[in-house]
Amino acid sequence: MVNNLPVKKLVHKGLTIEGYSRAAVQSYWRIGELGLGFDLGAQPWDFMGTSTWFLSHTHLDHLAALPVYVARRRMMKMEPPTIYLPAHAVELVQHLLRAFSRLDRGRLPCQLLPLQAGDEVELSRELVVTASATKHTVPSLGFVVWERRKKLKADYHGLSGEQIRDIRLSGIEVSEEKRLPVLAYLGDSAPDGLDQCPAMFEAQVLITEMTFVAPSHRKEKIHKFGHMHLDDFVKRRDRFQNELVIAAHFSTRYNDRQIRDHVQKQLPDMLDGRLHLWL
Repeated sequence: MVNNLPVKKLVHKGLTIEGYSRAAVQSYWRIGELGLGFDLGAQPWDFMGTSTWFLSHTHLDHLAALPVYVARRRMMKMEPPTIYLPAHAVELVQHLLRAFSRLDRGRLPCQLLPLQAGDEVELSRELVVTASATKHTVPSLGFVVWERRKKLKADYHGLSGEQIRDIRLSGIEVSEEKRLPVLAYLGDSAPDGLDQCPAMFEAQVLITEMTFVAPSHRKEKIHKFGHMHLDDFVKRRDRFQNELVIAAHFSTRYNDRQIRDHVQKQLPDMLDGRLHLWL
């Protein structure tokens, strides 16, 4: 199947990150191993098999392909997808889908589930997604995907297997849940979206916007409209503990060469080689 939409791919420690993002054009991301995607500004045909999506906000470059995606899954006789999105948008998106359904004369079956900052979604026994507040011109969310594991409590280290079994059989919980932030997705946000969610800086992989890079663009105005500037990354460079930082959603005011030149001038070590520009 020919895919005419741009899709870049990067593999990091068993996670395949695929997608594309350009400000005011389209943003869409998928991580196949996690069984989920973020935002549907467009919908590459290959992404149709992913049935769980998290939408950060309702600007068209992040939402416009939702009816297309739902219709394609119905056409291919696939199960209705599950779409998590900011709570305020659920009713409006339902109206949008009903309007498209009337125009298309076909059903658009999907499950729209509301999320607010602080909410948690259990995807499986091993994976949990948390939503955090971001700062944009419309209500918006960022997401952290956590891997959770059961670990023996420190109090019981050194005991034999039989002793631990006997304690468990007595009704005492001998293990505790440990969570590892595997991947974080900022969406569109001023720096507050990062600063108010420490896990964004701790996730193994962070996908973040870096809409503006030129020194001539005023950060006060950029932040007011809910975006990030390269200088925001320079200011926070010591906070990024991530193994990989993917910077995307660059303004169409710049070409690829200009973006690389500005970033390499300000961050010549590319955050010790961890910063990847999604160009």
